[in-house]
Amino acid sequence: MAAQTKTMTRKNISNGLGKKPSIAMEFVRDYQLWLMILPAIVVIILFNYIPMYGIQLAFRDYDFTKGLTGGEWRGLFYFKQFIDSYMFADLMKNTIIISLATIVLGFPAPILLALLINQVRWKRAKKTLQTTVYLPHFISIVVMVGLMNVLLSPNSGIIGHLLSSLGMGDINVLASTNSFVPVYVLSDIWQHCGWNSIIYLAALSTVDPQLYDSSKIDGANRWQTIRHIDLPAILPTIIILLVLSMGSVLGTGFEKVFLMQNSLNLPVSEVIATYVYKIGIISNQISYSSAIGLFNTLINFIFLFAANAISRRVANISLW
Repeated sequence: MAAQTKTMTRKNISNGLGKKPSIAMEFVRDYQLWLMILPAIVVIILFNYIPMYGIQLAFRDYDFTKGLTGGEWRGLFYFKQFIDSYMFADLMKNTIIISLATIVLGFPAPILLALLINQVRWKRAKKTLQTTVYLPHFISIVVMVGLMNVLLSPNSGIIGHLLSSLGMGDINVLASTNSFVPVYVLSDIWQHCGWNSIIYLAALSTVDPQLYDSSKIDGANRWQTIRHIDLPAILPTIIILLVLSMGSVLGTGFEKVFLMQNSLNLPVSEVIATYVYKIGIISNQISYSSAIGLFNTLINFIFLFAANAISRRVANISLW
């Protein structure tokens, strides 16, 4: 019997059946799946990869009359100009402070929320809580900043009146350089914490219920259940999302920062994204703004690559 099995295996190998299928063979085999995702691939190519042709503007003197391919080649001139400019240090400091504060405070928040929601046993209360914490995510950024202006106004805002009643005087929170970052980070956590917890709740839903039953039999309390069952279940998800978040260390969102900016908080609210808009669109320095944007992207890629390498070495979990 063993000899017959070996003979059949040799025949399969000689006929090519034991070979690993090629890319073309896999494509033919799974053509229906490829056709299903074809529209998404086309959209990504059109709106993500083809526009990358404009990166060359960072190395040229852009001229409207000559199109994207025209203009004198300047090499790394605009990169050096940005690094040597008086705004470089302040822009980097403000961007890194806001981004790191958002990651340090905002990243653990949905994890804690998901663990708390997962401990709710009454299904109706659990669904109500989930719906309540998801809703702020659907508020427009413009509406969100408008609500903040109304609530934090020193003259008519509820929070402004509360601060005045506590003897703190008429404090204009949105115009203060000391409160801009806390207001930005806390409002961002409030708006997106519930939505970001969905992926952790999905990971927790895959935990075998028998593990919880076993922990109860062993006398484990809720903290021990979270520590020894829930956290290990979502740890791979936490690491992957942390690596992805490190890819946007200098990727502070433009809309919210720009809408919250004013002449009083500008020293701490001017970040790379808003500076690129002002230089490129308002001042019409296309090549200079392209170089700044490309510099920002390269730094983010370095952080992403380093975080992925560290994760692969330490936890054996990585994106690639």
